Amino acid sequence: MREEKQPAVYILAHKPLGVLYVGVTSELYNRVALHKQGTVKGFTQRYNVKQLVWYEHHHFIDFAIQREKQIKQWKRRWKIELIEKFNPEWLDLHESIDPVATLVEYVPGSDPGFRRDDEK
Repeated sequence: MREEKQPAVYILAHKPLGVLYVGVTSELYNRVALHKQGTVKGFTQRYNVKQLVWYEHHHFIDFAIQREKQIKQWKRRWKIELIEKFNPEWLDLHESIDPVATLVEYVPGSDPGFRRDDEK
């Protein structure tokens, strides 16, 4: 497994438009690998949710946790729109994780859970 210490929020899917799981971690590549191996007990193991379809990296774990909580409260349709903006083909992005390209800009004093394109 690769070593990566960068807070990230991610969405896994069983298949396109299938079961979705929203999570947060400080080691995205390794965490997704564990989901794929089926060693993460609970929801993803029970529903065979292993495909990384969306993610974003953050400067601070507190911001990533806040963003995860925000997305978990969203309607399913909004989550699907978020995925399809980022990954319209619903490809498994595990082997192409790019923590630099997906790093959310840090603006002191801003709401870390809100994005300009989140018109929800």
